[in-house]
Amino acid sequence: MDTLHQSADVDRLHHLGYPQELKRILSGFSNYALSLSIICIVAGGITSFHVGYAAVGGAAIGIVWPISTLISLCVALAMGQVASAFPTAGGLYHWAAIFGGRFWGFFVAWLNLAGLVTVLAAINVGSVRFAESLLDSNLDHPWIQAVLVAAITASQALINHKGISLTRILIDFSGWWILGVSAAIVISVLMAAPSLDIARAFTWTNLSGTPEGDASVWPASDSIVWLAFMSALLPAYTITGFDASAHAAEETIDAAREVPLGMVRSVVVSGIVGWVMLGVVVISIQDPRVVAESGENAFMTSLRHAVGSGVAMAIGLSACVGQYLCGLATVTAASRMTYAFARDGGLPYSVTLARVSPGARAPVAAIWAVSVTSVLFTVWTPVYATIASVCTMLLYLSYVVPLVLAARALGRTWTEMGPFQLGRWFIPAAMVSVIGCAGLVVIGVQPPNDQALIVLVAFGAGLMVFWFCLARFSFTGPPAGMLTSARLKTILAIEKMEEAADAGGDSQ
Repeated sequence: MDTLHQSADVDRLHHLGYPQELKRILSGFSNYALSLSIICIVAGGITSFHVGYAAVGGAAIGIVWPISTLISLCVALAMGQVASAFPTAGGLYHWAAIFGGRFWGFFVAWLNLAGLVTVLAAINVGSVRFAESLLDSNLDHPWIQAVLVAAITASQALINHKGISLTRILIDFSGWWILGVSAAIVISVLMAAPSLDIARAFTWTNLSGTPEGDASVWPASDSIVWLAFMSALLPAYTITGFDASAHAAEETIDAAREVPLGMVRSVVVSGIVGWVMLGVVVISIQDPRVVAESGENAFMTSLRHAVGSGVAMAIGLSACVGQYLCGLATVTAASRMTYAFARDGGLPYSVTLARVSPGARAPVAAIWAVSVTSVLFTVWTPVYATIASVCTMLLYLSYVVPLVLAARALGRTWTEMGPFQLGRWFIPAAMVSVIGCAGLVVIGVQPPNDQALIVLVAFGAGLMVFWFCLARFSFTGPPAGMLTSARLKTILAIEKMEEAADAGGDSQ
C-alpha cells in the first residue's frame, strides 16, 4: 500500500512541476509528530506561561486558552484543505503564488521563512533561559546566552545534516516524549499538591504590573478585558508551527491525506493536553501574586509549590529534552521551506540553498543557513518576549494570506480539491482565521513588546524595496501551467541522479 501511495505522491509532485529529490519515508504519525514537536506544549506552554498568567491569572488558561485553540484549529483546518490539494515542501508560499501570483508568493515565502527562523530563535532562547532558572545559574548575560543558543542550534543542525532517517527517529520519539512529560506533570500535581481548587482556573485576577519595576510582564492596566487579550499571546505562541506538516509533504507517504491530518491532529492534541496540563498546575496555585511576581519562572515556581523541588527538577529536566527536540523539528521545517523557495529562485544564493545532499538526501546548505540566521537574530534582540511575539505574528500572517487568496479563488480558478475537504465550512474557517490573526497582530506589538512593531514595519518595508527593485525582475515563482514533456524529462533526469546516488550509498 505504501508503494502505491508513494507512486501517487510522486505523480502529484511531477504534476506540480517538481522532481522527487527528498527522501519520502515519513509516515502519517511522523508528519503529525513533526508539527506536535514544534508546537511542543512543554516548550512554549511552560516558558511562556507567565505571558498569560501574569495578565489575568488562572482564567488565561481555563478560558482564554481553549478559545484561542479553537481559532488555531480553524486555521489548521482551512490550511489542511489547501495542503491536501497542493502537497509541496513550499507549502504556504506555493499556495499564495498559485492563487495570487508571483508577488503574493514572494511575500508569503518571506513571512513564513522569517517566522520559522525567529520561532527557532524563540525556542532555543526560551530553552536556555528555562535551563538557567532551573539550575539557578547566574549566566544571564546576552553574550553567554548567545553562545549557549549557538551551541544548541548547531547540534540540532548537525542532526538534520545527517538526513531525515535519523531526524525521523528523534521526531517520533519527541511526539511521545511531549505527551509523557505532560502526563507526568498532571499526575504529580494531582497526587502531591497541598490543595486543588478548579475555580482557580476560571478566576479573573488582574496581575498586570507584576513583577514590579522594569521586569513587568505587562504594564499595569485597569482593564481586565484588555489584559485578557494580552494573555492570548500564550496559547497563540504555543500553538503555532503546525505548518511543518506541509513543509514535510515531499517526505511524507500519502501526503495529500496525511499532511492535513497531521496539522489538525497536532493542534487538537496540543490544545487539549496543554489545557489540562497547565490547568492542573493553575488549580494548585494558592497565591496568584506570588507566582506572578516570579516572572519568567512562574511555571516552575507553581510546580515547586505543588510537588516539591526534587520532583519539579526532574520534570523540568525532562521538559528541557522536549524543548531541545522542539528546536530540532523546527530546523527540519525551516530548512524545507528554505529549500522549496530557493529551488524556485526566490533567495540569494538559491542554487546553493536548493542543493540536496546526495548521501543524506537533505538540503544541507538550507539547514545551516536557517540555523545561523536564527542565532544572529537572538544577538540582535535577546529579549525572549519580543522574539516570541515577532515569530508568532509572522507565522500567522503567512498562514492567513494564502487562505484569503484561496477563499477568493475557490470555485473559480480553484476547483480541484484533494481528499481532505471542509466543503461549505472552508470560508467560515478562513474568516475566523483572518479575524484571529488581526487580533494577534494588535496584541503582539503592545508594550513591552513594542520593538516587535519596529521589526514588522522594517521587515515589510524591506520586502517592498527588495521586490520592486530586484525580485520582480528575477523571481519567476513556482512552475505554472501544464507539465511539458521537456520539464518532465528534466524532472526524471534529476530523480535518476538521486537514485544513482542512493544506490552508490547503499553499496558502500
